[in-house]
Amino acid sequence: MSPFFRAAALFPAGASGIVPEMDINLAVLNIGNSRLATGVFIAGKLEQVRRIALSAGNDWQGAIAEAWRQLEGTKQPAVVAASVNPLLVGPVEECVQRLNSQPIQWVGRDVDVPIKVLTDNPEQTGIDRILNVAAAYEQMQKACAVVDAGTAITVDVCNDGGEFLGGAIAAGASMMLEALHERTAQLPAVGYTAPSEVFGRSTREAMLLGVHHGIRGMVKELVERYAMELGTWPELIATGGDAQALFEGWELVHAIAPDLTLYGIALAYVQHHSKHGT
Repeated sequence: MSPFFRAAALFPAGASGIVPEMDINLAVLNIGNSRLATGVFIAGKLEQVRRIALSAGNDWQGAIAEAWRQLEGTKQPAVVAASVNPLLVGPVEECVQRLNSQPIQWVGRDVDVPIKVLTDNPEQTGIDRILNVAAAYEQMQKACAVVDAGTAITVDVCNDGGEFLGGAIAAGASMMLEALHERTAQLPAVGYTAPSEVFGRSTREAMLLGVHHGIRGMVKELVERYAMELGTWPELIATGGDAQALFEGWELVHAIAPDLTLYGIALAYVQHHSKHGT
């Protein structure tokens, strides 16, 4: 693995490699199923990232306000967002309208996706999945796969031409553990952490081992199948809240990129406005 990828992100700190000739000033919002991530790009560089649980009251509104404040005095600031959580779209739009007169530019509605999508129903394919693969391909410039380990686990892939081919969706680590607890009589409630034992000598550790290595085994099987179909090995990039605990130090993973979706949103914005001359 090259030094470029030894950091905890696919993009090095302060990277401006989205489209270098455009100095963008953006507040980028990624609305997930359980968290809101905000990123601030100043002159094309990601300067600040925050992640707020959607259950944390109005804290996410403060995070959006803080992101916008970071752009004060910059040239042509904008807010661009992507969401897989329809219930939060309205409240987030209202929050942004209170902060400035500009509407949010939503990827997939106002901003074109930055990669060709070859699924049966592209409009029904999760925007976060598309953006993750687009951002990974922008850096790799070859067939690559992205595992996003959050509320759900997704493992998606593109070919050497940068076309999004599709992927797989499964329950995330916490969801698996919750299901074990809720659908059995005696298994305890367990929060996900990376297991510390080879043999599960307690019920808790046995559950963690099953979930942890079950996810790894699924990812390995999928990437191997993708490679057989593509005729080339797709480098695997990991992102999402559980990526570090699940995949750190695993030889199958080329890089862990926690801010991958934020870069994908910014990439979509830059490519869209470059294409349309706006």
